[in-house]
Amino acid sequence: METIQLKGIDLPISRLCAGGCPAGEYGWGNVDHKEIEAAILRAYELGITLFDTADTYGLGRSEINMGETLHSYRDKIAFATKFGVRIENGKTFYDNSPAYLEQALNASLKRLHTDWIDLYQIHYLDGITPIDTLMEALLKHKKAGKIRAIGVSNVTLQQAKEFLPYADDISTVQEHYSLAHRAEETSILEMKNLLNLSPMTWGSLGQGVLTGKYDANVHFDANDRRSRTIYDNFYGEKLQKNLRIVEAMRPIAQAHNVSVAAVAVRWILDYLPRSIVITGMKNPRQAEGNAEAMSFQLSSAEVDALNVLSKE
Repeated sequence: METIQLKGIDLPISRLCAGGCPAGEYGWGNVDHKEIEAAILRAYELGITLFDTADTYGLGRSEINMGETLHSYRDKIAFATKFGVRIENGKTFYDNSPAYLEQALNASLKRLHTDWIDLYQIHYLDGITPIDTLMEALLKHKKAGKIRAIGVSNVTLQQAKEFLPYADDISTVQEHYSLAHRAEETSILEMKNLLNLSPMTWGSLGQGVLTGKYDANVHFDANDRRSRTIYDNFYGEKLQKNLRIVEAMRPIAQAHNVSVAAVAVRWILDYLPRSIVITGMKNPRQAEGNAEAMSFQLSSAEVDALNVLSKE
């Protein structure tokens, strides 16, 4: 398993990260609780040391599942979670205030069955709380030992520049990125250099379209978030383009004797320096398919071909 070091974390961090959104058991179709537990354990067995979640995934269910499943291996793995999305009385809004930060942090610690969070990330900026106020609160909890590293996510380049005085304290930036979605690529690379951090990619498999499981007749039931057209990877011309990318990956996957999903993950690892790729999983088979990305490297010709085909 390829690893990197993140600022503030002593444990070597696997460049493949187990994504915990499906572990919230909500919004991804039929999700079996026992299969989720087995997938998390399988990811650990395969050498993954970073497990990413958020307090809103399944309204805390993802953190609970990860905490309960990995409790026995706590010193060998790193938990990454997020705060800042607040859901109350049926309303969803962003809140980075120090008071809510403390409340959210303590709740996540309890759900994860841990005394510290290795990577605590700002899920979204609320546009109200000053960055200085937010960072001072985070650094207070870091000094107290509840946080070991700080990350940002879903920020623009201009917003990232506001964190420049705290560059030594920011370890990661988490953004939407894959062969199916490269709109933020320039910003990601500039943020990486500006703050000397590691990019973490979510949506790395295009919400599943890059696994090779779907064709032009793809359909999702109402209990799957991908039934909404906001998940544009599965609709219209975007779907057609993604299917062309998948067809280009199939012979590459055969040549390396790996899954199509592994090619999609490997492309990010080879193309985006110092990146960490987050992949969700609903069962052990998916965890194994994702981990195949660590067993090979793409040739420069293969990287270039997929680069040209997928460029937006």
